[in-house]
Amino acid sequence: MDELVWKIGDTTVTRVEEAVVPVPLAGLLAATTPEGIERHRSWLAPAFLDEAGNAPLSLHGLVIEAEGRRILVDTCIGSRPTPGYEMLSNRESPFLANLEAAGFPASSIDLVLCTHLHFDHVGWNTQLRDGSWVPTFPNARYLFGRQEWEHWDRVGPLDPAVTIDDAVRPIVAAGRADLVETDHRICDAVRLEATPGHTPGHVAVRITGGGQEALITGDATHHPVQWAEPDWHSPADTDPVGSCSTRRRLIGDHAGRGTLVIGTHYAPPCAGEVVVEDGGTRFRSVV
Repeated sequence: MDELVWKIGDTTVTRVEEAVVPVPLAGLLAATTPEGIERHRSWLAPAFLDEAGNAPLSLHGLVIEAEGRRILVDTCIGSRPTPGYEMLSNRESPFLANLEAAGFPASSIDLVLCTHLHFDHVGWNTQLRDGSWVPTFPNARYLFGRQEWEHWDRVGPLDPAVTIDDAVRPIVAAGRADLVETDHRICDAVRLEATPGHTPGHVAVRITGGGQEALITGDATHHPVQWAEPDWHSPADTDPVGSCSTRRRLIGDHAGRGTLVIGTHYAPPCAGEVVVEDGGTRFRSVV
């Protein structure tokens, strides 16, 4: 597996893959139409749309190296039971091995940051040892949004946060979690940004340095087409109206400004910028 690596000033971001799976774009996003998908095929294909209308959905973590710290953003699905998602349950996830092969053994991670607490973003937070779920990253603190945690702690393992009791709650119980606000600054180069809608406390990650700026999307967007069609929301959104509003705000903030957008579920090449074109906006990938 070849990692993708980006530089933002003195900060490095490395993509580490768990899997890439084809998903019908019409199933991934609500409000799509065949005509709407075809309208964007010329710039989506082949990386983000195949001939059958499937979108390659990437499951990966992103390691930020900033100011002497290693920050892992999201931890994929993992090798664990995933109730309601039997096809994804108890797989042999290669993520930890891929992480080590990329030069980031679990013991070297200083901070684990979850953009939100759905099952495909928290899976490797913990691993099963001697019948108990224990933190996977022995030297890391875990950052969870306070609003995000309080929501799922109250409602329990509700789809899609079906692994909260074994992938998140053990971290809190062990005293390894720091509950932070949605505008929390990790260091001078890295801070969180509130992007609600997909979940109540969802955050994106902003990186700045050397006159450059990057945005790690989390699930504020699932697919590049949403930069052209912000009202194509995910069926998994807690607040679809709010998620659409968040995307429209992000388009206003970043379209035509050269921000490096790194998609948490975008297939390789994974990153690009939002450009203004023909009276609208779209995503243009960069290699």
